[in-house]
Amino acid sequence: MKCEDTVIKGQKKLRKGYTTGTCAAAAAKAAAWMVLSGEEIREVKLTVPAKVTLFLEVEEIRREKDVVFCAVRKDAGDDPDVTHGILVCAEVRKETKSHAKLREVQVRLKGGEGVGRVTKPGLEQPVGEYAINRTPRMMIAEAVKEMAEEQGFFGTLTVTISIPEGRETAKKTMNPRLGIVDGLSILGTTGLVEPMSEQALTRTIELEMNMRKEDGATVLCLVPGNYGSEFLEEKLGIRPEYAVKCSNYVGDALDMAVVLGFQKVLLVGHIGKFVKLAAGIWNTHSRIADGRVEIFLSVLAELAWERGKRDPEGALDLLSLVPEFRESVTTDEMLSILERIGMRESILERMMERITWNLGQRTRGQIETGLVMFSRERGLLGQTGPVEELIGEIQTKEKGGWR
Repeated sequence: MKCEDTVIKGQKKLRKGYTTGTCAAAAAKAAAWMVLSGEEIREVKLTVPAKVTLFLEVEEIRREKDVVFCAVRKDAGDDPDVTHGILVCAEVRKETKSHAKLREVQVRLKGGEGVGRVTKPGLEQPVGEYAINRTPRMMIAEAVKEMAEEQGFFGTLTVTISIPEGRETAKKTMNPRLGIVDGLSILGTTGLVEPMSEQALTRTIELEMNMRKEDGATVLCLVPGNYGSEFLEEKLGIRPEYAVKCSNYVGDALDMAVVLGFQKVLLVGHIGKFVKLAAGIWNTHSRIADGRVEIFLSVLAELAWERGKRDPEGALDLLSLVPEFRESVTTDEMLSILERIGMRESILERMMERITWNLGQRTRGQIETGLVMFSRERGLLGQTGPVEELIGEIQTKEKGGWR
């Protein structure tokens, strides 16, 4: 049965889904019931941490003496999740009744085929463990214990979670970059998937940042996306895998850097994103705010006012460019206008001053920041802070190797 909870995103009502953790817990609960009762069920009831009750279809049932295998199919709702439609499986094996006198149920949780293993420090589970996060572990254990207590069983149940398509599907996720190998993670804090969840994205960014911290990084390098990664490698001599892609969440990434205890951050990004920082726009997605033209015009107006004190006609000449800027679509078009009148450097210098001030405000002075802004057509446009020093520290760390 589908999850009927919805959320409004971008003037659309989108249906929530449920997580791999929910699927694993539901499959384990169904298998536990069947192995202990001897009865077969085709639907299982599960209340997730978000206090929503789901009725999930049980598939692929296989029953033997003291062991049952079954699966629940992942439904990501209206979220474009690559795990949508995969089967998350649970095998529950009845081991012993040696705890009967203690009236205790022990649940042993293992990972099977298609469930990833952690290979780098800084994630929720330690190195070597299966990538089954804390909340899903709790959900699985509680669901299985509930079934055991209903059946009056006191003993050990071994639960093995597997995902038949996990290895291949994981190649389309962030898992390889996070050091999770051989499969997918069993995730979820609420049990539900919120369509286009910003929380899920920022959580992934935080995890990768924490891995850099655990790896001994002295400088955190942030890039919004592929353009920044390419410039980092081609122009600054830093391998892209050293940087954390923060997408549009520049402000959130800086906040997390403070919390994680980084003292130095290098940001490298395209002017189309980073120009927005001059206005204190910390989520650079155009859906949140554009403002690129307005930022250029505000700096132009500032310089026109300064010029007007000594050359009123010159100030009017600058202001006459306003309609041309208003018609511009890209930052490169605006730079072309400035280059034509010989104002590119002075405008960009003033922008970098604003960005520097805003970076200090966002981090409350707790982080030393360097920022590089570029254009694909024009290359380096401006930088602020101790950029060369930060690049040197990163390159030294690269040469020394990562743990």
